[in-house]
Amino acid sequence: MYEEEDLVDISADYRNSYIQPNGRPAEDSGFYDTTYQVMRPASKRMSMGGTRISVLSDDSTQLAYSDSRPPSSYVRTSSAQFISVAYISTTLFRLLSLTRNISIVFATDPLTTVPPNVAITDDSKHSQLSLVPSEGEDPDSFHVRSTYAQLDLCGVRGDGIDEGVERTRARVGGSRASELRAEEALADEHEKTRELTQEEARLLGSLDRYGFFVIPSHERLILLPRAPLSKTLSRVPASNIQAPANAPILRAQPPSPAPVKELERTAKWSRMLVARSRDEGGNVDLWDIKPSKEQKLRERTFKGIPDCWRSAAWEVLMNRFTRTGKAELRKLAEDYRDALDQPSSYDVQIDLDVPRTISGHVMFRTRYGQGQRSLFHVLHCLSLRCDTCGYCQGMGPIAATLLCYFDPERVFASLVRIHDAYSMHDIFSPGFPGLLEAIYVQERIMEQMMPDVYAAFKKHMISTTSYATKWYITLFANSVPFQAQLRLWDAFLLEGHDIFVLVAVAIVWVYRDHITSTSANFETVLSLLSSFFVPEDENALLFWMEKVTADKKLRSNMRQWRQDWKRLVAEGKDGSALL
Repeated sequence: MYEEEDLVDISADYRNSYIQPNGRPAEDSGFYDTTYQVMRPASKRMSMGGTRISVLSDDSTQLAYSDSRPPSSYVRTSSAQFISVAYISTTLFRLLSLTRNISIVFATDPLTTVPPNVAITDDSKHSQLSLVPSEGEDPDSFHVRSTYAQLDLCGVRGDGIDEGVERTRARVGGSRASELRAEEALADEHEKTRELTQEEARLLGSLDRYGFFVIPSHERLILLPRAPLSKTLSRVPASNIQAPANAPILRAQPPSPAPVKELERTAKWSRMLVARSRDEGGNVDLWDIKPSKEQKLRERTFKGIPDCWRSAAWEVLMNRFTRTGKAELRKLAEDYRDALDQPSSYDVQIDLDVPRTISGHVMFRTRYGQGQRSLFHVLHCLSLRCDTCGYCQGMGPIAATLLCYFDPERVFASLVRIHDAYSMHDIFSPGFPGLLEAIYVQERIMEQMMPDVYAAFKKHMISTTSYATKWYITLFANSVPFQAQLRLWDAFLLEGHDIFVLVAVAIVWVYRDHITSTSANFETVLSLLSSFFVPEDENALLFWMEKVTADKKLRSNMRQWRQDWKRLVAEGKDGSALL
């Protein structure tokens, strides 16, 4: 798993030089030669000469997606006759042909030739089309897209158990051994029906209720105490409490407690949800709330949606909030399928982000496993949806969370609706205008309700963007435990984007005595608010949120502050309006 700090930009003549640490050949992990040997116009050659990303890990150097990759052990023909085998080795193609009975596409150079028409069967339409580069498609992007498409056909061995083999982020220094390892990692026709080994069964038996092998580790864990949440949000005077600048640090993240009254609430949701429509097989494909239970929806959502009903409930909440139904969902499913085989300029970056999106989860553990492939496909299609937003890293954790509850088509539909109706378009647009608007509203609440805290931020010159950006960009994914994140998302899908402004306010509210401490400074406050927050009592946090969101005056003020921000932006006065 590569962390952000492992990524550095390099500008080098990577066509003619291959970096080797300490003079030793770097270990290759599943590299397939994808070098184009067809002669290109000079302008094309120069266009590929931009900066690439080098991944440095364990004293090995990795070049991600350079145009000229290390030489493989296969003998090449002349430049004029060379054909790229859809970026996958001939051995892999033979294996796919034997195990899946599919026709293999040998794609010519996408930069110079339009590929021939390909016979496509219904069951492999997406993967076959993805083997064919679009005219003018960047070869690195096609390499990524076609690799995921091929692996959709055969899968990978040990999906959910093994770590898998890297295929698109090739290490410098190709080797036949690494190619063989990559081929051995492919699944065969027996993979899904074979018996689990004792070790595999033990490993899967260790999963928690949400599919995590281990609780993800975080650098700084602090407790979000229950006591401050017993007092609802209101204007508070300066505190006389001499609190320390630092909150107590947890040595490890404790397991999330089982939801309170889960069986009882499951039964209540069973009676509250009603089938609105069914598919041809009689399966419910659209849920709704029973009219007689409408008044119970808000209360029961804040108390926590039972996990077995969460996918149905989230669908209901999104349909109601966005006023969409079966026809819109069907159209979005078609849009998803159509976008799968369209090239995206973001594919290289998406592929870099996929394996580091969620750590420790069974769905996303194996490189190029079904979970990672689904995540790539969803983000690929989403990147084509909005020309303004394209793709940014914050989309990954949101999509991964949704994949825990929906199939990829429905995840795409959910992301589109969140983008369109829940104001995430403004969050993800260049310059993050929605983020700045949310921060402006957060600061107005702090200034009105916690003036001493607001003054402390000004005194220490701490901008809200320095600690709250990742909260808003990822909807608090990786900022609170997964179970708490789901509870916050329950409320978000019910109430809309005001929820996360109020979650941010709740965190500042809880730690206000630490922020205003006489021993507090820039480092202590920023470190505190950049932590991973473990609620002492999730129910106390959600009960506090329920009361605050029911405050009609506050919600009215929040709407007005959003309008004020838009006016400031229009007048060019927004630059000095934030801390």
